[in-house]
Amino acid sequence: MIKVAVSGALGRMGTMIGRIVDDAPDLELVGGTDIREGTLFGKEVVPSAHIDAFLKETEPDILIDFTVAAAAVENIRAAARNNVALVVGTTGFSLEQGEIIRSAIEGSVPAVISSNFSVGVNIFWELVREAARELGDYDIEVTEAHHRYKKDAPSGTAKTILQILDQELGEREKVYGRAGMAERKGEIGVHAIRGGDIVGDHTVLFAGNFE
Repeated sequence: MIKVAVSGALGRMGTMIGRIVDDAPDLELVGGTDIREGTLFGKEVVPSAHIDAFLKETEPDILIDFTVAAAAVENIRAAARNNVALVVGTTGFSLEQGEIIRSAIEGSVPAVISSNFSVGVNIFWELVREAARELGDYDIEVTEAHHRYKKDAPSGTAKTILQILDQELGEREKVYGRAGMAERKGEIGVHAIRGGDIVGDHTVLFAGNFE
């Protein structure tokens, strides 16, 4: 039986993960952390400030984190201190935060960190990579749309798309939205839409002359 804790336990993703873990015959939900106290399928959720004590008391094998970048950094460091493996789906990390995370987990605990765990999205990333190799001289625009409550923009999935394009084409200037009079100069355009309850939609446009 694998013991699982959830940080961001009372959020939309945290609640969904808690339900999946609670229903799984080979997993045991031990509780979670969030910005406020509560319960997750009958298990205690404690304030994030008490995560070290929570991990020591519940002794989970894995901490699943879906929070925000600043909170996730502290949760990851706490998990590393307490020898708890990590699955992190939080996005919006700065370069500095990324370095802190790498330093915390390197040689310390197993960790899977991804901006998107969907099989379809991972296949989509590979299709973007292949298109970039074949259509590198085309104009490229990246557009993503999410629900009104998503705080970070562009999304972590869109940032991964940009990383893939940079890997294949070399680093190009990114233009975030456009306004006024401006001539296109080989940059990659990036656009974020927030509205309604859109779960997540990502488009990469490769545009050439007559195509």
